[in-house]
Amino acid sequence: MSGYLPIALMLVISALIGIISVSVGFLIRPRKPEKVKYSVYECGMPEFSDARKRYNVRFYVIAMLFVIFDVETVFLFPWAVAFDMLGIFGLIEMILFIVILVFGYFYAWKKGALEWA
Repeated sequence: MSGYLPIALMLVISALIGIISVSVGFLIRPRKPEKVKYSVYECGMPEFSDARKRYNVRFYVIAMLFVIFDVETVFLFPWAVAFDMLGIFGLIEMILFIVILVFGYFYAWKKGALEWA
C-alpha cells in the first residue's frame, strides 16, 4: 500500500489546486451580469437561425465515410509495426483488407455518396 501513497497524495493535491483556483476565481472576479453576456453566440457572431434545423443526410454520410476510412489507418499502423512477425500471412490478410476497402470506396463513389450537391 505504501507504493500507492504518492499517487493518492498527487490526486489529493491536484484536486485541491483545482478547487482552490476555481474558488478564488469565483471570489475575485467582477460580477456585471448583462443580457448580452448570457446570449448564445458562435465565433463572436450573434445567432441568426434555430440550431435545431434539419441537415441534409449527405453530411452524415460523408462523416461516416470519413470515420470508416479513418479506421483503416488505425488498422494499418499496428500491422506495419508488426509486419516482420506476421510474415506472408499478415501481408495477404492486409492486401485482402485493402481490396475490400477499395471496393467499398468505389461503391460509395458510384452511388454518389461522395458528392456534395
